[in-house]
Amino acid sequence: MGGTVASADRDGDPSESGFSTPSFAKSLFLGELHQDLVTPYPKLDRAERQQVSHLVGELRRITDELYDPAKVEEQRWVGDEVLTALGDAGLMGLYVDPAYGGQGLSQTGYCRVSEEFGRIDATLAVVMGVHQSIGFKGIHLFGSDEQKDRFLPDLAAGRKLAGFALTEPTTGSDAYDLQTRAERESDGSWRLNGEKRWIGNGNRDVVVCFARSEEHGHVALILTPDMEGFDSPFRYDSMGLRGNDLRHLTFRDVKVPEENVLGEPGDGFTIAMNILNNGRMSLGTGAVGAVKKLLDLAIGHVREREQFGQPLGEFELVQEKISWMTSYLYGLEAMSYLTTGMMDRGVEDVSLESAMVKVVGTEFLWYAANRAFQLAGGEAYMNDQPYAKILRDIRIFPIFEGANDVLRAFIALSGLKVLGDEVEGMGDLDLLGAPVRSGGLVLDYVLARVKRRVDPPRLTHVHPELRSLAEPLSDQVSRLRHESEALLRRHGREVRTKQLQQKRLSHVAMDITAQAATLSRVTALMNAEGVEGTATERFIAETFCGRAAGRVDQQLDRLERNDDDAMLQIARVAYRRGGSGFELYDT
Repeated sequence: MGGTVASADRDGDPSESGFSTPSFAKSLFLGELHQDLVTPYPKLDRAERQQVSHLVGELRRITDELYDPAKVEEQRWVGDEVLTALGDAGLMGLYVDPAYGGQGLSQTGYCRVSEEFGRIDATLAVVMGVHQSIGFKGIHLFGSDEQKDRFLPDLAAGRKLAGFALTEPTTGSDAYDLQTRAERESDGSWRLNGEKRWIGNGNRDVVVCFARSEEHGHVALILTPDMEGFDSPFRYDSMGLRGNDLRHLTFRDVKVPEENVLGEPGDGFTIAMNILNNGRMSLGTGAVGAVKKLLDLAIGHVREREQFGQPLGEFELVQEKISWMTSYLYGLEAMSYLTTGMMDRGVEDVSLESAMVKVVGTEFLWYAANRAFQLAGGEAYMNDQPYAKILRDIRIFPIFEGANDVLRAFIALSGLKVLGDEVEGMGDLDLLGAPVRSGGLVLDYVLARVKRRVDPPRLTHVHPELRSLAEPLSDQVSRLRHESEALLRRHGREVRTKQLQQKRLSHVAMDITAQAATLSRVTALMNAEGVEGTATERFIAETFCGRAAGRVDQQLDRLERNDDDAMLQIARVAYRRGGSGFELYDT
């Protein structure tokens, strides 16, 4: 049971991992474009495609029969009967090894089902994501055989729910600086003290909690609510995701047995970041599913609704919104499943790619929801329509599992660190501050690159019909290297504080990656179905890549020519005044 993603043909001198570089996105900052990581486009094998199709069908059947979003809002829970049905259908242990009762899906297969959860309802998607994407992911990845035997069967079957306890009252984006403390006792157990907030499934059955030890560093502990001193004093009342059971947790001398330590003492932060890297991928594909639902709603409305004697869909400003959603969705989907495919093929480091997917997906979803809302007009403002709930539910997405601005800093500074290590005289720059630590793992990229061959930054493995779209990537990647090095030489380690420039670099890297993913996706389709049979998707890809290339040029141009100093000065003026401070009519 379960399948694999087809591996790519690989060229160049392979490293020990089998690829020319351990990270596609990081290599962009070096002016390199490693096409062996992006072509051919990864795909699920036939057996797993059939398995995923069956699971998606079961999910739709169960939610059609049992799941009522309005009832979930009212009762503030997705319903135990729904969870039981999902567990019975194998939908709550999607990537778990069949030996523990799971489905054994690859990352791509898991994220394809997560996409469908996102399409059905954001609340259900989040409850399932907390349970699987992050809740017991640590046990799956780092648990001992005994821990897996003890926890995974019940979690995979849905008999128990899992939570992930990282965020604290004083610690959000800076997840490294935890205040919750765990100290080892003489008998080998751990004494846990502290508190966590905004923890989904926090009072349920299994919670993986992260703390710091003065002696050992970060530790990851598996908790159960029956432990003495473990309390959930209240539930949060949130704007959206009303059916997500969000809890405050307190720990007062909780005694955690030695066998409940996940990994080794000191590994806790690495475990947490590995889990979040995985979780961000399902957020990206969940956004894909949610936008598909919004497009269905919007197209159905504009085709049926008439104004001024013709359907709304005939107006250009309406078509502009629909076409933007469609083309951007195509690129997001391509980048999301390229990233999951990289992980399935054993690419060593996809931390930047998973962060990119999370940033692009969650922000695109927010803007798409606003456009769909606008197209629905006054009806969207009525609570008997789905739009208000969608807006309330998804607004948290750019914030949780790594705030998007923190992830932008992570993407840019990680790339600059790789470049700084290579540029003469800049290898001692300390760029790995808190935003980078909290964004994800930073692997030793330079040592892993020793055996690879450096090729010009060209994407030559695309279909000949797409060469005109691939050629601009060479200049974009070269410019990214040149401008990044210029920033490093100009600012040195102070580049860590240049967040507006970091934002531009991260957006450049994201748009280059999205173009490469889109071209790889369409190439695979053309090779399989021919040029004539894929004309529509090629046209959409041309539009997406053309616009993405324009955004790259604009961002790179603004690295030199911008009004950053003026904007920052205005902010400081506003701070001094304590508000806007400019009343036209003073009363």
